[in-house]
Formats: sequence, C-alpha cells, structure tokens
Amino acid sequence: MVNTDGVMIVDKPAGWTSHDVVNFIRKRFGAKKVGHAGTLDPLATGVLVILMGKAVKLSAEISGQEKEYQAKLTLGKATDTQDSSGKIISEKQWDGLTADSVRSAFAGFLGEIEQVPPMVSAIQLNGKRLYELARQGKEVERKPRKIEIKKIDIMDISLPNVSFSVTCSKGTYIRTLCHDIGEVLGCGGHLSGLRRTRSGNFSIDAAVTIEQLRDKQCVVSLQ
Repeated sequence: MVNTDGVMIVDKPAGWTSHDVVNFIRKRFGAKKVGHAGTLDPLATGVLVILMGKAVKLSAEISGQEKEYQAKLTLGKATDTQDSSGKIISEKQWDGLTADSVRSAFAGFLGEIEQVPPMVSAIQLNGKRLYELARQGKEVERKPRKIEIKKIDIMDISLPNVSFSVTCSKGTYIRTLCHDIGEVLGCGGHLSGLRRTRSGNFSIDAAVTIEQLRDKQCVVSLQ
C-alpha cells in the first residue's frame, strides 16, 4: 500500500478518457479521493496530473499553469470536431501550399490571441457541457477567449501533415489552433495527433505508464 496523498504523473494512453485513468488509479491503490488537473481527450496521450487525497484541492492551481504539447496538423480536411475523430465537413486542395506559407501561417498565431472554444469541450453553458450539446447535434454561439501561444515550433513539414510543438496558456485548444491555421491557409485542417509533454512543472519524463502501474511490483513515489 502506498501513501495516497500526493501527485502522480501518468502517461495517459490513447483511447482512455481522463476519467478512465482516475478510476483505474482509485481501484489500483484503494484511494478514496482521486482527481486530475486538466483533462486530456481520449485520442491524446501524455501528461495527466493525477491528484490523490489531500492533493485533490490543488486541482485549480495546477490546471491553471501553462502546458506543452507535441501535435500533428493534417491540412486539406476540416472536421466537425476539429480533430480526426469527427466527420469531414469540407475537403479542399492543399497542393499550392509551400513550407514558407505554412510557417507564415503558424507565426501569425504566436502571442496573445483570441480563440473561440470548440463545441467539443467541457465548457458549461446553462448547466450543460458543450460536448453534451454537440452530441445532440446542437451548436451554440461561443464567445472568443483570450489565450497565449507562448512558443510554437514546427518540427516537420510533410504536406499535408505538419508536426509542431507548442507552449501555451490554460484554456488553449490545440484542435482549434489546427482548425484556425487551416482556415488561414485556405484549405482547412484538423488535429490528427496530440501528446502533452508538460503541465506546469510536471514533465513527461516523470510520468509512469498504465502498464507499469498494472505491475504489482511497481513502486510509485508520489510528489
């Protein structure tokens, strides 16, 4: 039995919801209070900050810190969820794009910008999450929010795919960033891969995998 008060960094696998990980940790360690500091979409992998016991009260503080991601943008196809899980709603040619035009579009999003949250998000409206309304086929007006893209680096351009890393403020939706870059380039685009590598002071280097946690011999030291 481990001490069940503290912070655990889990490398969330693709296909798991953040709630799935919380439930797994609760059962694995017999912990009564388990939460997380910042949701990751099921398709995403990487840093999920798990809070146990007394540390649960730190959720708002930790989730409010900056994040780092590695992501892949696929150009030419826009989807209704702004990522690869959704239905294609428009498809346009991207053949005329160049590496320079892609870099220029990315550069335009650096700094403090306004971003309209996607319908597939946990933002509440009149007591309902937006993603719940989206599942019902409803779309409502969302007000733009100020976010900050503190750093954005293109790692590889293999059109129609662009791999990049980004450091951003709380409340930034990478799927929407990909969608908006696609709009600027005139061909549309969607998020096709996402990995969170840091949340505040918690890095992927300190993360433990679900496979490791399944091993009863695994020794976990909470932070």
